[in-house]
Amino acid sequence: MHQLNAALRLRRSARIILVDADMRTLMFRYDVPGRPPFWVTAGGECEAGERFEDAARRELLEETGIGAEPGPQIARLTPEYVTVEGEPVQGDERFYLVRVEKPVIDTALHTEQERRLMTQHRWFTLNELADWHEALFPDNLADLVREEIAA
Repeated sequence: MHQLNAALRLRRSARIILVDADMRTLMFRYDVPGRPPFWVTAGGECEAGERFEDAARRELLEETGIGAEPGPQIARLTPEYVTVEGEPVQGDERFYLVRVEKPVIDTALHTEQERRLMTQHRWFTLNELADWHEALFPDNLADLVREEIAA
């Protein structure tokens, strides 16, 4: 089901699909020198020995200022990609849906690299997720959100 490339370093990541009361999803825009801009959900790499759920909780707080439980895992993707540092990796990404009433984001806990590369954040409607003019990751995010809202 999930074929992993053993030749690449396995990068375990927890991703948070943060949805507000208006069914909009939070995305962060990365501007990496030499690459086209792209948008991703909140989240990041698990620390050594860290469980995906614990990484989701930590990343949510660090990137959004929101302290919340990540809830159940709703998706797993295993993409091969190049990190913002330029390292080709095999991803093992677990996705968690978190609902918030108020779309208030605090980026005070961003790392220096995040402050430099994560140049914007915004809340996307489902239609925007399905038809945005820049790359969005995961590219099936609108479908994931729709499936969870319908559930």
